[in-house]
Amino acid sequence: MSVVSAPAPLDESFEALTPREAMAALRISRDTLYNLIRTGQLRSFTIGRARRIPAAEIPAFMRRRMEENH
Repeated sequence: MSVVSAPAPLDESFEALTPREAMAALRISRDTLYNLIRTGQLRSFTIGRARRIPAAEIPAFMRRRMEENH
């Protein structure tokens, strides 16, 4: 008899944010968010028609922007 174990919980680096959550985290408008995605400054992916932004991309984006400004 085999034992089926529960899947390991995902590390928070695998969390995906909705565009609305990413907008709130960065405190930016929808147009600004989609412009950042369109220009490749903020990475995202789609699942079907749903756009998602990796949660780890928010602090990474902020670090890149801070480095550009210094």
